[in-house]
Amino acid sequence: MSGSAEELLGLLDRLVAQARAGEGLEAYAVDETETTVTAHGGEVESLSSARTRGVGVRIIDGGRVGYAWTADLSEAALAETLAAARENATVGTPDDANRLADPGAVVPLEGLYDPAFAATAPGDKVDLALRLEAAARAADPRVAGVDTARYGDGDATVAIASTAGIRDAYRRCDAYVLVEVLAEADGATTSAYGLDLARVPTALDVEAAAAEAAERALRLLGGRKPPSGRLPIVMDPFAAASLLGVVAGALSAEAVQKGRSLFAGKVGERVGSEAVTLVDDGRLEGGPASRPFDGEGTPSGRTTLIADGVLQGWLHNVYTATKDGTRSTGNASRAGYASPPSVAPTNLFLAPGARDQAALIAQAGDGFYCQQVLGVHSGANPISGDFSVGAAGVMIRGGELAEPVREATIAGTIPEILDGLVAVGSDLRFLPFGGGMGGASLLIDGMTLAGA
Repeated sequence: MSGSAEELLGLLDRLVAQARAGEGLEAYAVDETETTVTAHGGEVESLSSARTRGVGVRIIDGGRVGYAWTADLSEAALAETLAAARENATVGTPDDANRLADPGAVVPLEGLYDPAFAATAPGDKVDLALRLEAAARAADPRVAGVDTARYGDGDATVAIASTAGIRDAYRRCDAYVLVEVLAEADGATTSAYGLDLARVPTALDVEAAAAEAAERALRLLGGRKPPSGRLPIVMDPFAAASLLGVVAGALSAEAVQKGRSLFAGKVGERVGSEAVTLVDDGRLEGGPASRPFDGEGTPSGRTTLIADGVLQGWLHNVYTATKDGTRSTGNASRAGYASPPSVAPTNLFLAPGARDQAALIAQAGDGFYCQQVLGVHSGANPISGDFSVGAAGVMIRGGELAEPVREATIAGTIPEILDGLVAVGSDLRFLPFGGGMGGASLLIDGMTLAGA
C-alpha cells in the first residue's frame, strides 16, 4: 500500500527547510506499489508485487541545475542526496531558463483514487488473470493458444515541495487486464490483443477483453499480401494511438527548440484538415495519465495543440516555457523520482466525432482497414515527417470488411496523413502504456498500401 501524502510532504518539508540563501530547492517523492499476475495453462505463471519509494532533489543555483535521488529515506541518506545535488549543480551550465515552477491553483481530481481499490484481495487479482486466460481460450475453437494473459495494477502517491512555495500531493490507483491470443487455421497463425482499463479491479471486464483479442486475431486469419495502390485507410483505435505517439513527439516544445520537429515555426498555420483537433488533457476523467499537477507542481489542464487543422502551440514545462516567453502547459514529466522533469503529453487524443467505426468503413467504400501497425518507432520520423510501417488488416470492399491482409506496408508523410484525415470515430479509448495516448478510428483519404 502506498504511503500517506502527509508523511511524504513532511519528509519533503524537512529537505526544503535546508535550502541555502539564493538557492532554489525542489524535492519530489514517489511511493508506489505495483502488482502483476500472469496466467498460463490455467495456472499462475508469475505473481509480483513491488513497492518503490524514493526522493529526487533538484537544486538551482545561479542558473545551474544539479539533481540527485535516493531510495533510502533515512535522514542520513537524504542529507547525502541533498549534498550530491548541490555538488552536481556546481558543474552545470548556467542557463537563465533554469528555474522552479511558481505556485498555482491546484484543484484536486475527484475519483483519482478509489478506496475500493485497497479492498481487493490478492486472490481476487489472481482470479482475474486466470479468468482472462480461460475466457480467451474458450472464445473460439480456432484460438490455438494464449501468449499473454496479464492482470496489473498500481497504487501511487506523489508529493512535491519547493522553496518557490509549492507543496502538494495526490494519490491515484489504476488496474488493467491485457491478453494476446494466437489463432490458427490451415497452418496459418495470427495474433492480436485485447485490453480493459479501470480505476479498480472489480470494474474490469475480462470477458470483453478476451473476446476482443479473439475477434481481432480471427479477423486476420488467411491474410495475404495486398496489391499496391493508393486508397482510403481506416485505422482502428490501437493503430491510431501508435500514430499519435509519433505526432506527439513533434509537438513537444523541447523537440521544437532542439530543431527536431516538423512543425517548427508553423504556429498559426494549417497543418491538417478541419477534422484534426488534437487535445492534451491532464485532467480528463478516467484518463490513464490524469493528475492534478505535473512533475514540477504546475496545475494540469487542457491544452488544444491543433484546432480544426490549425497549429496552436506546443507542450511546455517550465524550462521550455521560459525560453519561449510563455507559460508551462503543465506537461513536465518524470519517469519517477530518479528522473528530472522533461516534456511529455498526458492524455493526448484527437477529438472524437459522432460516427462509429462501421460508418467510417462504409464511407471508405473501397480501401483498407488497418488493424495493426508494426515498426512505428523505426518507420516514422517526427523530424522529416516520413511514415512507412508494416501493417495487417482487412480490405474494404463496397463499404464492408472483405479479405484479410498481412505483410503489407502503409506509407506517406505525417503532413499528408493529417491533411487527408476525413473523420475521427466516436470510439475513443486509451492504452495503459505509452504516456496516455488515446486512439479512435480514423478515416484517412489516400495513403499508399503495398505488399511487403
